[in-house]
Amino acid sequence: MKSIHKTQTHQSIRMHLTFVGNMNSDSVVHHKLLHSVRARFVRFVPLEWNPNGKIGMRVEAYGCSYRSDVADFDGRSSLLYRFNQKTMSTLKDVISLKFKSMQGDGVLFHGEGQRGDHITLELQKGRLALYLNLDDSKARFSSTVPLVILGSLLDDQHWHSVLLERVGKQANFTVDMNTQHFRIKGDTDSLDIDYELSFGGIPVPSKPGTFLKKNFHGCIENLYYNGVNIIDLAKRRKHQIYSVGNVTFSCSEPQIVPITFVNSRSSYLMLPGTPQIDGLSVSFQFRTWNEDGLLLSTELSEGSGTLLLILEGGILRLLIKKVARHGTEILTGSGLNDGLWHSVSINARRNRVTLTLDNDAASPAPDTSRIQIYSGKSYYFGGCPDNLTDSQCLNPIKAFQGCMRLIFIDNQPKDLISVQQGSLGSFSDLHIDLCSIKDRCLPNYCEHGGQCDQTWTTFYCNCSDTGYTGATCHDSIYEQSCEVYRHRGHTAGFFYVDSDGSGPLGPLQVYCNITEDKIWMTVQHNNTELTRVQGSSPENPYSMTLNYGGSMEQLEALIDGSEYCEQEVMYHCRRSHLLNTPDGAPFTWWIGRSTERHPYWGGSVPGVQQCGCGLEESCLDSRHFCNCDADTDEWANDTGLFSFKDHLPVTQIIIMDTNRTKSEAAWRIGPLRCYGDRHFWNAVSFSTEASYLHFPTFHSEFSADISFFFKTTALSGVFLENLGIKDFFRLEMSSPSEVTFAIDVGNGPIELLVQSPYPLNDNQWHYIRAETNLKETSLQVDNLPQSMREASEGGHFRLQLNSQLFVGGTSSRQKGFLGCIRSLLLNGHKVDLEERAKVTSGVRPGCPGHCSSYGSNCHNGGKCVEKHSGYSCDCTNSPYEGPFCRKEISALFDSGTSVTYMFQEPYPVTKNTSLSSSAIYTDTAPSKETVMLSFMTAQAPTLLLYLNFSSQNFLAILLSRNGSLQVRYRLSKDESHVFNMNTENLANRRMHQVKISRDGPELSIQMDQQLFSYNFSPEVEFRTLRSLVLGKVTETLDLDPDVARANTLGFVGCLSSVQYNHIAPLKAALRHASIAPVTVQKTLTESSCGSMVDSDVNAVTTVHSLSDSFGKTDDHEPLQNAVRSDSAVIGGVIAVVTFITFCVIGIMTRFLYQHKQSHRTNQMKKEYPENLDSSFRNEIDLQNTATECKREYFI
Repeated sequence: MKSIHKTQTHQSIRMHLTFVGNMNSDSVVHHKLLHSVRARFVRFVPLEWNPNGKIGMRVEAYGCSYRSDVADFDGRSSLLYRFNQKTMSTLKDVISLKFKSMQGDGVLFHGEGQRGDHITLELQKGRLALYLNLDDSKARFSSTVPLVILGSLLDDQHWHSVLLERVGKQANFTVDMNTQHFRIKGDTDSLDIDYELSFGGIPVPSKPGTFLKKNFHGCIENLYYNGVNIIDLAKRRKHQIYSVGNVTFSCSEPQIVPITFVNSRSSYLMLPGTPQIDGLSVSFQFRTWNEDGLLLSTELSEGSGTLLLILEGGILRLLIKKVARHGTEILTGSGLNDGLWHSVSINARRNRVTLTLDNDAASPAPDTSRIQIYSGKSYYFGGCPDNLTDSQCLNPIKAFQGCMRLIFIDNQPKDLISVQQGSLGSFSDLHIDLCSIKDRCLPNYCEHGGQCDQTWTTFYCNCSDTGYTGATCHDSIYEQSCEVYRHRGHTAGFFYVDSDGSGPLGPLQVYCNITEDKIWMTVQHNNTELTRVQGSSPENPYSMTLNYGGSMEQLEALIDGSEYCEQEVMYHCRRSHLLNTPDGAPFTWWIGRSTERHPYWGGSVPGVQQCGCGLEESCLDSRHFCNCDADTDEWANDTGLFSFKDHLPVTQIIIMDTNRTKSEAAWRIGPLRCYGDRHFWNAVSFSTEASYLHFPTFHSEFSADISFFFKTTALSGVFLENLGIKDFFRLEMSSPSEVTFAIDVGNGPIELLVQSPYPLNDNQWHYIRAETNLKETSLQVDNLPQSMREASEGGHFRLQLNSQLFVGGTSSRQKGFLGCIRSLLLNGHKVDLEERAKVTSGVRPGCPGHCSSYGSNCHNGGKCVEKHSGYSCDCTNSPYEGPFCRKEISALFDSGTSVTYMFQEPYPVTKNTSLSSSAIYTDTAPSKETVMLSFMTAQAPTLLLYLNFSSQNFLAILLSRNGSLQVRYRLSKDESHVFNMNTENLANRRMHQVKISRDGPELSIQMDQQLFSYNFSPEVEFRTLRSLVLGKVTETLDLDPDVARANTLGFVGCLSSVQYNHIAPLKAALRHASIAPVTVQKTLTESSCGSMVDSDVNAVTTVHSLSDSFGKTDDHEPLQNAVRSDSAVIGGVIAVVTFITFCVIGIMTRFLYQHKQSHRTNQMKKEYPENLDSSFRNEIDLQNTATECKREYFI
């Protein structure tokens, strides 16, 4: 015989093993099992044999002797192990046993003491619940919840092993090789049990034969309590054991024969009944994981119809269908697909039908048809045969998958063994004398707290509210740093950061403050306010522990993944030492990520017991190295930064010198702040096909994921490879438009392919993510459709690899990758490619050329600038700012505001000398020009922008009296061009955008979404620019009458994103007023009113300051009002007085303002004729418009 197949099944282990046999009659082949097997029967399944001969097999099995002490409990009995003394007090306990149960509920053992100690192991709905408490009188057994629940389907009449190990409050609980470690509640480390331990039930001492809870019904084997063999003592009738009820010492085999419906399409069981009986009676028990399935179908006699019992959505539904008449329906139960045994009984007598579920009868339904029900001749359980007509067996739903037992028809039990032997009924695709139900959610393969749901054939993971997604909740939905959020286009706000991605660490909420140069990540803790301290001494030190809302592992991952981190610390003191002398014992220290004490303060360095002023030699007293160590009667402070990452974050501070007369201190530790991502831009370049990086073997548990970015110009190449004896995985670009993922987890190799409609060797960054888990294997490239294949059941749980992991090549040095790889993640673990490349030939750290892929992220004229770690956007030539040049620069104008930009000479806004704007300052007018701006106003007519050319020529953009847009060009003294756009009234308090582009004589004007085109005559000559004015023109210029009329009241409203070619005059006025050739008259107020243009604008960036809230050290008690106990009262009084004062000022201002506005209205009535359209005559309070903008965006 060539080979045989053996299947070994355990509660949590399922292995398929193939053994190669001998090739002739003389040779012997030995196989040693990797795991021990304890079984009554072993089944050998021949797979291959000599095709010219017959099957022959000789087998010798070798094992070990096994001692078995068994006790059988009938559900009304128990064993009591009575102690030699009143109380058994133990610091360590070891309890072990094996059991098999006939029922899903029952107490295995119990003991308790008078002080509240108790220990109970109880079977509850097929699971083991452990109750354990140490000396807590409040936690009585009857009112507590289980400390641990393990196992599932433990009422399957198979043997299950249990082991409980306890040392003090630490314990391990193991059920069928699934172990859970836990800590026990209680006040002491000892378990004090009074009088006795009971096994099999909890008898009531004063009432023989009475038990507190349901007793165990089944067998227990090899029961040991702290080395004592309880069953052996009971068999030998020792005095320590007292037996209650009938306990026997052999395990009786159950007489119940279950059956399993295997196939959801073809499984069924047909049993005959007695036809034409008045009424019917059917009962059975079932268990399943499926929500839907046919349980029973039978055609009734005498035209009574058809009876159907189905499971639909986990609810039991009974239907009696009658031809052309109204039928009967009964619904009962819910969640019946829970894998537990449920009993069902159907009784029909005298026009009434009763459906009973788990001994709880549903409301009986009368047969409204008033036709007698007669039993049929055949009962179909689970499904219908394919060769029957609909009248004989109806199945409106899919076939049942699950187990049944104890089937009774007409109150008579049915012998299912006779069915197996062919002497009773018929069947298809059944397992008889076996319930092969499996709990696919034990252990739970849904990661990160995902909820496991299952059907008969598979399991599913519900990842809601976990922060993870995927088939097994393996993939984090959050980014790994603020840097990545910035790369995704976000600006500032609160985000969840998952530092290890799919790894075990959960997400942590941080604040990402994204600016042009650095991306700051802030993690708050529970005490960032100034805290006063008095009364502390070495004997009674003051201590405060800081909580950052996450575990230390999460914080360490954030810090280690950042380029730089800091925490600001402040210590304000009066007659309170901080550190003492460098050689003396410190009076204050702090603890970081470990338990190590750190006696240095902010601004100093580790190992030096000093403050920042000590290193700078600027302390108040040169004899000391901290200001507070001068121990003066005046207030002083030591403020600085902790920036040594290996010590951060600060988790605890201890202060010991505030117990002397007039001694007082106040401290503050700021939030943890970090910037930079050491991994996201971590890249290497492979220059030859033979070059590669090697790393330790890739290990994974039940899921494995790999992700990275690449760019190349090569035709093909292997990205990663890791080999084992049989298992392996390989990721490669097999052609310029194809990526393949080949993997073998023990059930044969599979290969996934993603084909791209565009070339992947375009020297642009592309993203790859490959994953394999117990459910599926997938490959993702960029945003292309994912390639996925469901996993088969025959593979290993883990990749069994033994070679090194090769990155950028293979072990054979062939088909190597040419190009760049960056941001490599293996199961959430960040791989430092650059560090390994420093010592590897043919591989260079870093990879230039990020702007070729990400330059499009710089908007509105921003320029992409290459950096070693990523890129940045230079917004110098853009009217916008921010990390991606998307934040608009806006300002509020009142009637007298004027912003004038002069074009005589350039100004150095930045140190970037590459900007080629010199054409603006030549004597020759540019052949092309672009003017852009956004505005919001309620005033018409009004002047928006005025460009002053030489020789009194100009370009004016204004709103006419009816609110429409008008563009006026005067190119000579006698030649003017007026372009009127027939638009709606644009003075409607809404943002509008204007873009004017001229290319030689061709002119285009875009107003919001409308586009207008015009042409000048070829002879027109454009002059050079002198100045640009926003708002009111205040210079003495020869203005056109219409322009002068629009300029009379100035501009009141909001201007945003103003640009002329490469010049941003509004940005220059607000950001570079000291060096730009720009003049501002009257009030110009920066505002966020322009953000109305873009609905996607994110929250305004908050700038965190490290300024001292108390200012400089002062001789007059700067902390007097800040830290004394009555500071809150004083602050409240000041706040109330301030509020009242502002209210009075506001009322007076409103009164004066209304008076001023009424005067202005009177003036305007004189200026404009009375017959003017009322829509233009009724002037709007434009100043109030600006005030409303301020209110909306500044409050």
